[in-house]
Amino acid sequence: MTQQPYVIDQMISAKTIAARIEDLSEQIATEFKGTDKLVVVGLLRGSFVFIADLVRELDLPVEVDFLECSSYGNSMESSREVRILKDLRGEIEGRDVLVVEDIVDTGHTLAHVIHLIESRHPRKMKTIALLDKPSRREAPVKADYTGFEIPDEFVVGYGIDYAQRNRNLPFIGKVRFVE
Repeated sequence: MTQQPYVIDQMISAKTIAARIEDLSEQIATEFKGTDKLVVVGLLRGSFVFIADLVRELDLPVEVDFLECSSYGNSMESSREVRILKDLRGEIEGRDVLVVEDIVDTGHTLAHVIHLIESRHPRKMKTIALLDKPSRREAPVKADYTGFEIPDEFVVGYGIDYAQRNRNLPFIGKVRFVE
């Protein structure tokens, strides 16, 4: 598959992301104060950088687990069909859970994951998304914590990819296609 040439314009700097994660971690630590262990569930693959930075800022005992979901493949458009490619390794029944998503776009993935996690009866569950695109929402879902609300732009960086590229960028950038 040949990709159309594109450039990436920085939208959110690494420094801005780090400051926001520090603020969010304080809010989450307050929310889960007194927990014996918070299970941080990352949605792979896009959230892995966000999770790493977030758990390092949390002043709580944490366990990290992952779910891998797919609704995009190599496309820029969601198929709206959410498939679980990798399930959790640990049990979450009766435990405190924080679900970490990279970006809430149509909302189908997060809605599916919330339903899945709730069916496993956690003691308490909250959700956090680094990015939110409310203008694209199709499913009635909103993360409990949001890093940044962004316009309807295709973005990469900080773990988020386009056809498995650009995850390693330290910032969030807007993809702009060129002729």
